Amino acid sequence: MLIDQISVFVENKPGRLAGIMEVLRQSGVDLRAITVADTADFGILRIIVNDTDKAIEALKNDGCTAAVTKVIAFRIPDVMGALYNVIEKITAADINIEYMYSVMGKMEGRADIIIRVQDSEKAMAILKENGVMLISGDELCK
Repeated sequence: MLIDQISVFVENKPGRLAGIMEVLRQSGVDLRAITVADTADFGILRIIVNDTDKAIEALKNDGCTAAVTKVIAFRIPDVMGALYNVIEKITAADINIEYMYSVMGKMEGRADIIIRVQDSEKAMAILKENGVMLISGDELCK
């Protein structure tokens, strides 16, 4: 199953990230996952939220450039080598992982992971074939 991820281009200056978080808070949008990649001038904020449409509307009203992309979320046990086992299966199928990040929360004994790949359908089939649990955005951190 694919889930919506919002990518927001953010000026790399003090207070801008806090401002975006305030826009989302005021709109009643709850974060499920977040990561930021930066360069000297701007960053890319990637978030998964409880209400994608409401978040996009709030961000665009605030003047942000934001886009929705589809990503895969899956759950693995929190044991040594578990992530390697998943990545190895995807790599063996000749699928490139464009980026990946984990989701933090109170999840004793497991980890939730987000990936963006070149071929989502193929990657999801490989994950399912190998017993990896695909999860929805609502299931992150729960």
